[in-house]
Amino acid sequence: MSEIWKWANLTLAFAIELVALAALALWGWKTADETPVKVVLAAGILLLAAVAWGLVAAPNATFDHPLLAVATKVMVFGCAAVGLWAVHYRVAAVVFVAVLVANLLVITLGHLTA
Repeated sequence: MSEIWKWANLTLAFAIELVALAALALWGWKTADETPVKVVLAAGILLLAAVAWGLVAAPNATFDHPLLAVATKVMVFGCAAVGLWAVHYRVAAVVFVAVLVANLLVITLGHLTA
């Protein structure tokens, strides 16, 4: 597999991670009614997901345990998709999941690693 294809897919994987964090923050913002609560929910869920990802699911994670990494990724990506769906961004939720699955298939079948 060419290096350009490899790095393009790994870059897309990183972009998907960032979109997941943004989707979680959007869900937090849209869920509450009052601005202070919106800020706390949006920032809180974003921070919680980012810290969990960094500790368990990142390439150089502090806790290198494959089962925890998979569980964290499923939680973050799953909650992002459900959050988009819950705030009525249903097309975005479906596109997010479709791009995520396609990217994971390419990375897994192509044995791509950073």
